[in-house]
Amino acid sequence: MKILRYSILVLGCILPLIACQAQNGSQKDDSPYKFKNPSWDGTGKIYMGREISHIMGFAGKDWLERDSREGEEGVSLAVKNLPLTSESVVADIGAGSGYYTFRVAERIPDGKIYAVEVQDEALNYLDRKRKELGFEQVIPTKGSSKSPNLPEEAIDVAFMVDVYHELEFPQEMLQSIHQSLKPDGKLILIEYRGEDPTIAIKPLHKMTARQAEKELKANGFKLVENGKFLKIQHFLVFQKVSD
Repeated sequence: MKILRYSILVLGCILPLIACQAQNGSQKDDSPYKFKNPSWDGTGKIYMGREISHIMGFAGKDWLERDSREGEEGVSLAVKNLPLTSESVVADIGAGSGYYTFRVAERIPDGKIYAVEVQDEALNYLDRKRKELGFEQVIPTKGSSKSPNLPEEAIDVAFMVDVYHELEFPQEMLQSIHQSLKPDGKLILIEYRGEDPTIAIKPLHKMTARQAEKELKANGFKLVENGKFLKIQHFLVFQKVSD
């Protein structure tokens, strides 16, 4: 399967500076993160028992847009099952090339979708493509490692596709997403199933449902649906829990 290429693409990414600093003794005692010597495809940064993986750079655009992706993952089925109306306000966090963004945009002609990226190259690509396709409801948005920089209590549905396991600051990001969601807003994680060793993705680039629920529960989210309809990925729907 061409999915194996994913493991190669991440090798060019740089170990986060914070992990290097922490290993030199600068870790704070109250930090939610721990550190160890990095795994082959990991950063060495640990959150709630899980090592955070490297980030796939925009150099992996062609892999995201590969012709075989629909057959391998069932993307159209995932998009169909997103809890959307024609007027939904959505956020695709870690949008990459917009493979999901523009398919979701077709479902929300009277809504809007924030295509959140930290890489300028990706944002420029998304902006060009939305203009070419005539999708005025697509809003390229510059995020950071700690926040998607979305308006507060404005989002109906936020989703991340094979992105959550790469977040450098998952706790801070989840708390920021929590603030951006409407009181009944939902966050959806689509992640390769870590429980299945036959899925040809390196372990740190997969997640178990149990680990995902553990981390999101600690940051104000409740698992309300564990969709099992995708071929090799989880479809985990989390409801925002108000204080």
